[in-house]
Amino acid sequence: MKNIHLEDMHVVDLSPDDRLWDQVLARRPGDDFLYGVTTMGVYCRPVCPSPRPLRKNVRFFRSPGEAERAGFRACRRCDPKGDRARIARDVVRDACACIEARDEMPSLEALATRAGYSRFHFLRMFRDHTGLTPRRYAEGVRARRLHAALADGNRVVDAVAQAGFGSESRVYEKTAALLGMTPGAARRGGDGELIRTAFADCPFGRLLVGATEKGVCFIGFAEPDDALMGDLRRRFPRAEVTLDDPCLTGTVQAVLDFLREPKQALDLPLDLRGTAFQQRVWRTLCGIPAGETRTYAQLAAMAGNPKAIRAVARSCATNPVSLAVPCHRVVGSDGGLTGYRWGVPRKKALLEQERRLKPGS
Repeated sequence: MKNIHLEDMHVVDLSPDDRLWDQVLARRPGDDFLYGVTTMGVYCRPVCPSPRPLRKNVRFFRSPGEAERAGFRACRRCDPKGDRARIARDVVRDACACIEARDEMPSLEALATRAGYSRFHFLRMFRDHTGLTPRRYAEGVRARRLHAALADGNRVVDAVAQAGFGSESRVYEKTAALLGMTPGAARRGGDGELIRTAFADCPFGRLLVGATEKGVCFIGFAEPDDALMGDLRRRFPRAEVTLDDPCLTGTVQAVLDFLREPKQALDLPLDLRGTAFQQRVWRTLCGIPAGETRTYAQLAAMAGNPKAIRAVARSCATNPVSLAVPCHRVVGSDGGLTGYRWGVPRKKALLEQERRLKPGS
């Protein structure tokens, strides 16, 4: 019988520092440590884009304070203390507030001068933090104003003026991108439409499903009946709503079956109303297989706009048909569970159940 030596088995027992070094080599995110380079006198985050140093020149630290007490200074490229990121967030937040407060779109030159940066630097900063140009952001602001004015019952011509558009023709030219529906439909707020609803008990508490003649327009759960119904009515303030509609028996059962055994997509006819960008994000969400997750950055890339990470997150947050459009499958850049309309514990439970039931797991 051949003797088997321990070295032939390639057993590797990595020390804690070796594991951290592997993470640095792979540029995997990590908020629990920093590394310092003795030859440069700087400390960095593990995702720093700088060329990798030699292992013998690296020390690991648990905090910026610890690294600085050892004589290291913060890297300017990866900003381990977050100073530059905080300044940029404040600058962009101020610019957004300026855009929100104006009836007319401020020029890029005016916004950059206000921030104290060159036009190019300011534009890049704004894009990095919002995923949009200032003009696209301003268009979104006007679209929200237009939608709110129409939902209040204002005439289209008055709502267009209140929102800051120069003419009705400009609104109708971009109606899909602005509202996801015609201005008249937005103004009606569901007026003249019938929404069938049905409640049921599910593993997370109460479940409410709402549907128009086109398809399911609302799925909510884990809240009291009044709260769920209030959410639906805010979306369709003028629609006629029927309760406990027997026509929804099969639809409700499909949702319950999915919650108990989410092996396949929840394939239901949907009536989704949102901007063209929201629609694209929601369609992309439906392509994430059960038992898998994607980060917001990955979802933005899949939707064709890698920089629009914040806009993608907002689209997930406004998803009206959870489960059918599985926004619970989107996680933070570090893999952590971020906010979820129906509660992070439910998000965790849904993902764990999907992974457990995933074929081959």
